[in-house]
Amino acid sequence: MTGPARVIVEADGGSRGNPGPAAYGALVRDADTGEVLAQVGETIGVATNNVAEYNGLIAGLELAQEVAPDAEIEVRMDSKLVIEQMAGRWKIKHPDMRPLAVRAQSLAPLGTEWTWVPRVENSAADALANMALDGKHIPPKPLAALPDQAVPKEPSDLQKAVQGWGTAVDQPPTRVILVRHGETPHTVDKRFSGAGGADPGLNETGQAQALAAASYLSMVGGVDALLCSPMRRTRETAAAIGAALRLEPVVTEGWQECSFGDWDGYTFAEVQRKWPDQLNAWLESTGVAPPGGESFDQVGRRVRMARDAVLSAYPGKTVVVVTHVTPIKLMVRSVLQAPMGSIFRMELRPASVTEVYWYADGLASLRSFNVEPPLL
Repeated sequence: MTGPARVIVEADGGSRGNPGPAAYGALVRDADTGEVLAQVGETIGVATNNVAEYNGLIAGLELAQEVAPDAEIEVRMDSKLVIEQMAGRWKIKHPDMRPLAVRAQSLAPLGTEWTWVPRVENSAADALANMALDGKHIPPKPLAALPDQAVPKEPSDLQKAVQGWGTAVDQPPTRVILVRHGETPHTVDKRFSGAGGADPGLNETGQAQALAAASYLSMVGGVDALLCSPMRRTRETAAAIGAALRLEPVVTEGWQECSFGDWDGYTFAEVQRKWPDQLNAWLESTGVAPPGGESFDQVGRRVRMARDAVLSAYPGKTVVVVTHVTPIKLMVRSVLQAPMGSIFRMELRPASVTEVYWYADGLASLRSFNVEPPLL
């Protein structure tokens, strides 16, 4: 991989007159360190605010291709119109906007996250646009970020992997063992079963699966912490595991299942009959949420925060997290740096075990996936 694993594109545009003299500003930021890797601000003649904002987005995506061509991208803008149109939730009706949107889509890699932020959180890009309108010079990077001397080039992710990344004795990896809950009646019927829904508990088979997972985990070596989603089926699974490991489960909101809103309790076929258009839109874009529910992009941000909290609280330790299908798939996708659409091509059995090592240098390694402990 060239450059950071994840970057944030911040973009804005403005017109003094709408339409009037217009300019855009954009920057690319390392998502882990916050360092601004590149920035730009340019005038575009007379245009509207929306056209300037789209030009800022395009410029930001082009910068991301230059400085971090292999990175995952999150775009943050205070333009609700641009974010909703790019996420596929709003139609693009204005003829001036369509070619700009097509260009932006061609630059955005599959899985790009589209995040609306308040204007105050987009002040850096706004400042760049105003500097351009005022005719001020904009350096390619903030002056504070320009190196005073040559810095040795960091080894690539592949080089680190070949060398055995994160194997230093003083920096052991954080071992995160992700466990899906045991079977419930909704699992058997293949019903949507998310946060805010009926919240079923384990059935008899699910209870046996939880005990099997507990027995399996009692043999993996010392476990330092046990976390679980607040939903009933994960708490019941974690209780069985906690009894075997002699650990009290810590309930953590961030690890709960996606909210499927109005679809909760329905099978896929029933949703297809009742909400065909909404289901098609959901399958085509991870930024689209079920009616009244969460999008996978939203869940991804929530789960990343939960993961970061684990890595911060338990560096170099072993942590078991009892959670759900969606959070586990999103974690695996993140480790493999796969497109967001890959989550639809993974299968996780009830009470299965997936293991990931996270290293101090920010890299991660998938050690196992969907391991089913044998029933006792």
